[in-house]
Amino acid sequence: MHLRLIAPSDRSERVLDKLVADPRVTSVVRLPGAAHRPEGDMIECDVTREATSDILTFLKHEGLYDDGAVAVSAVDAAPSRNARATEKAALGAPDDAVIWDAVVDQAYTEASGSWVYYAFLTLATMIAAVAVVTDSSILVVGAMVVGPEFGVVAAIAVGLALRNAGLTWRALRLLVWGFLLAIALTTIAALLARAVGWIDVGDVTADRPLTGFIWRPDRWSVVVAVLAGCAGVLSQTAGRANALVGVFISVTTVPAAGDLALCLALWVPAQIGGAAAQLGINLLGMTVAGVLTLLAQRMIWRVYPRIRAGARVEA
Repeated sequence: MHLRLIAPSDRSERVLDKLVADPRVTSVVRLPGAAHRPEGDMIECDVTREATSDILTFLKHEGLYDDGAVAVSAVDAAPSRNARATEKAALGAPDDAVIWDAVVDQAYTEASGSWVYYAFLTLATMIAAVAVVTDSSILVVGAMVVGPEFGVVAAIAVGLALRNAGLTWRALRLLVWGFLLAIALTTIAALLARAVGWIDVGDVTADRPLTGFIWRPDRWSVVVAVLAGCAGVLSQTAGRANALVGVFISVTTVPAAGDLALCLALWVPAQIGGAAAQLGINLLGMTVAGVLTLLAQRMIWRVYPRIRAGARVEA
């Protein structure tokens, strides 16, 4: 990970000494007086993922979060011998490391909400509704990929795991309002389609071999939600964003919302409960799994360095 720091002049020397002395840090550069807002010395360095949380904790204690500036970015490649030696000095594997400050920052970003979030969630729900009418599994997958809700679910899990009530309620409110708006707008669109004769009750009540599972949750719905929640949180904490696509395709949240909107518009009460249950099961399962995954990671990273350090001493 690459750190770009602005350190007040009265703390710059301490910060520099700490970074230079840590074998898990390399490519340390200081530009005295180069920063103007805030004022101070600019310091840049590369840090192993395993050590990033330790370094950020030190910087927070030094007051750089309040009086200076800290920016963290990923280094795509560092092929030098010096970088490889730095990586060997760190305990554990890079993918196993969790940069907690970055996780929290990302959670706040996801929970901030924007018109783009509401737009994508609404569009995904409408695509899911069309998938139900046409009994198209391809459109179901498309709706799952377009849906942006997992980031907000992960933010709720982060808030609960770290006991951050403000973050939890902020993300929960966004999730609830997002789905309420998406379902409401999709219901209105379905009512318009019904008025012009594009759809009728038979489109929802007929046999749907490819999409009928959406409103019929079972024990496997819980299993998939839990597994997807674990995979999604791990992909975010390990910096493996590409794995999130698989998570999006796994969970039946947006399709259930689309089915629910259709059932409300066409008034099919027999399926309303099932679709709502499918939506609730997936959201709750992912949240619980995300919290447990984060707690397990915190526990592992508290114990693992001690075990490795003890093994090195014995060796």
